[in-house]
Amino acid sequence: MNLPCKLLLSSYLCCLLATEARAQDAQSRAGLHRHPPQDQLLHEKFYSTWQMPDHPSVSCCNNADCYPTEIEYVDGNIYARRREDGRYIPIPPEKVERNRDNPDGRNHLCAPPPSTFHSSDTVFCFALGGAT
Repeated sequence: MNLPCKLLLSSYLCCLLATEARAQDAQSRAGLHRHPPQDQLLHEKFYSTWQMPDHPSVSCCNNADCYPTEIEYVDGNIYARRREDGRYIPIPPEKVERNRDNPDGRNHLCAPPPSTFHSSDTVFCFALGGAT
């Protein structure tokens, strides 16, 4: 194999390994997230029956992708804190739940961890808490 091909191949492998390491790190940090023990069953029931507001036949995902979160308002728009990296991501209005109450009055976000499989601001569902 000639030198340019070897360099290209090694660069590709380094990028691939770095991406995989970041994804595993985000997953391990996500695995550390736990709801308070007294709220675990309440959240599991809420998340397991939550459908996307803009696609009512599609689940918001599951207990692994959903969690209570903090929000900020910027120019009238809602931004929710993603737990894996602490980044505030924009909440599209069509992803805001308006047809059911959330289980505990807190804000809840269902979003995948940052990865190459989803855009960096992907939101499955969002429930606005009453205490904000």
